[in-house]
Amino acid sequence: MTAPPSPALLSVVGEVEGHVAEAGWDQGPQLFALVDTEELLRAEPQLAETMGLVVARPGSLTPIEQESLTDAPLDDQLASMVFGPDVLGVVLVHEVLILPPSAEAALDDVEDPTAAAAEHPERREVRMAVGVMRDGSRESVLRLRGVGDAPDDRVTGGDLAPGLADALLATLED
Repeated sequence: MTAPPSPALLSVVGEVEGHVAEAGWDQGPQLFALVDTEELLRAEPQLAETMGLVVARPGSLTPIEQESLTDAPLDDQLASMVFGPDVLGVVLVHEVLILPPSAEAALDDVEDPTAAAAEHPERREVRMAVGVMRDGSRESVLRLRGVGDAPDDRVTGGDLAPGLADALLATLED
């Protein structure tokens, strides 16, 4: 069963997505471990000072960027990861192409569906920031890349990327 929505998790997922967005589009997947800010301040006061961390409220989370992911399939990489108990949650930021259902059906007979999707006129580029906590709570922030002069759109919700959230949650299991 999924935990109730978490305002702290939604806040940190939005913060991470905004941080990644500052570098623009066309980036590889990025993974962030979530730690308790208060614990980090106690354990690593010099790091906390360098990062400018202060405890604004109990239960606040600090994202710590992890090493770059490789070119291997993302699901294989996530399946081989396990985070220790000090990591309360994780956030993955990943760009994908989406197509309307009518266009997806046309890709069934194509030799290279990824290449065909990249060239499809109805494709949309999406940056997904998906975060999960050990208690099962999950939040997502999706940024749809603007077309032409249109600005990017952001959508939030806990159930926007259930498969990816499940894969991330498995990295937190003991």
